[in-house]
Amino acid sequence: MKSRKIVVLVSNDLEFDQRVAKVCETLRGLNYAITLVGRKLPESRSFERPYEIVRFTLPFRRGALFYVSLNIRLFFFLLFHPCDVILANDLDTLLPAYLVSRMRGKKLVYDSHEYFTEAEGLTGRSFQKNIWLRIERVIFPKLKYAYTVNESIASIYRELYKVDVKVVRNMPRKSSPPQVTRSSKQLPEDKTIFLLQGAYIDPDRGAAEAVEAMAFVDNALLLIIGSGRALPDLKQIVSTKSLQEKVWFFDKMPASELREYTACADFGLSLDKPLHENYRLSLPNKLFDYIHAGIPVLVSALPELERIIRTYQVGWIIDEITPEKVAAAMMKAISSSDKAQFKANCLFASEDLNWEKEEEVLRSIYATL
Repeated sequence: MKSRKIVVLVSNDLEFDQRVAKVCETLRGLNYAITLVGRKLPESRSFERPYEIVRFTLPFRRGALFYVSLNIRLFFFLLFHPCDVILANDLDTLLPAYLVSRMRGKKLVYDSHEYFTEAEGLTGRSFQKNIWLRIERVIFPKLKYAYTVNESIASIYRELYKVDVKVVRNMPRKSSPPQVTRSSKQLPEDKTIFLLQGAYIDPDRGAAEAVEAMAFVDNALLLIIGSGRALPDLKQIVSTKSLQEKVWFFDKMPASELREYTACADFGLSLDKPLHENYRLSLPNKLFDYIHAGIPVLVSALPELERIIRTYQVGWIIDEITPEKVAAAMMKAISSSDKAQFKANCLFASEDLNWEKEEEVLRSIYATL
């Protein structure tokens, strides 16, 4: 059967976007010929995928001029590139996708990775927020095929725009935890290890509170793996409070290597604070990475996180993210008689919380095309 051509639009540099990579794998299984389009930064690395990759070098890294230049480049690329379907990931790629889909008579699919207009970066920036809201309000009611990352966000979009928004959560594929030793990763054998991972460790994600909490927790190590705007401040806290032996930093790394470090930890942290509606309604990918590695979790009291913790009994909920309360939760986890059961529950939960189940929704969406 002849492959259908799909262009997948993303505003990042593609390499570390695990959701987009999994969606593309699913699309390949559905006999789509994929062109994945994103951006190239000076620090971007070369990588290979079993489909076409296009990355634009843009004159701006961030801000309004970045989004203008990105959307112009995407518009003209889509205008002339052969395709049957356009998949826009997030609101910052939706406008050119919508315009070209109407001009060329192509199918349009929208994958909303977050509650974009309530993101931290738009808080207090009413002009920029109103521009994105206007784009969303004009286009979203006209969408026929849309899905997002959790039920909380989907229900808001359904109510606002009367569109049947599906839910495809961002979960790992089923796999056994890596068989790796701490010594192979130069990690201490005699300390309790807490892990906070994230491609975007920004302010208000609880990382600073986790670092400061380590001053109160004995015989423990906090690993912070990833990138983000908060890292310079976190390193300053470590230096000021002399926590170098208790907090270690690792740069963002490929998913396969990150899984190995995750498997070496005792507990995973997801500490987003509900200071922005997008954070309050978030369901971070790292939660499922921890669960699949078989490590219990400590999480902030957010609706989607609480739903997972209470349903599967895989960890503890922290009612307020302060250094003192995070430290108390860490010490409770270390001494808890529940941690062995929670660890077993993680492996049980991973049989239900996995990409193989989520992609059934994707298959149903693309089957209707």
